[in-house]
Amino acid sequence: MTHGELVKRLFAEQDLKYLEFHRSLLPGMDSKAIIGVRVPTLRKLAKEFLKAAPPRELEAFLQQLPHRYYEENQIHLFLIEKFRDFETCLQQLEVFLPYIDNWAVCDGKSPKALLKESARFEEKIFEWLNSEKAYTVRFAVNMLMAFFLDKSFKKDHLRRVAAVKEERFEGADRYYVQMVVAWYFATALAKQWEAAEPYIQKKKLSPWIHAKTIQKACESYRITAEQKSLLRSWK
Repeated sequence: MTHGELVKRLFAEQDLKYLEFHRSLLPGMDSKAIIGVRVPTLRKLAKEFLKAAPPRELEAFLQQLPHRYYEENQIHLFLIEKFRDFETCLQQLEVFLPYIDNWAVCDGKSPKALLKESARFEEKIFEWLNSEKAYTVRFAVNMLMAFFLDKSFKKDHLRRVAAVKEERFEGADRYYVQMVVAWYFATALAKQWEAAEPYIQKKKLSPWIHAKTIQKACESYRITAEQKSLLRSWK
């Protein structure tokens, strides 16, 4: 499969109802850059492309940045997810991260090869948290939320996420950074209550993130009624 054939397949899988729905979720994006292909289909096409594309064609696709279509960006990250070698996965991810310009491409990705060297992965996440690119920051917080809130959790992670300088960003970029920080702390409250709750009780987060964290936590089934009552008292 060539890159051109991949794009043809994307248009063949176009769902016009889904296109209109997805455009509403990405209001700042050029509508002509969205084809309208559902995520399970994108994952399937990424798998087929990885298997069928000649090595040079795959390499050319990974280097041809920026991509024209939103769906190509999704496939790009789905391909990176499938790399099993730590160095390859990390190298390709670092090349691609600056080109992410929306939450949908950023979220829901799981590059598990990076867990093979979790200490290096962790250090790289800390670098990304200080990026001038909003969606690199969001990706970093997503990685801490996905992979470092259970056995690999450290209290220092909370401090680092709380220290993200949201004021560096404006408009939608700022909103999506604020949202992921709130989402992270709401999830941390569910998984690491004792470590996370002082950030809410002592109001260590910015007012908007503080309020949104409480809202998201109180919507969670993983937070007990007693915990929700405490959170509401700390608004």
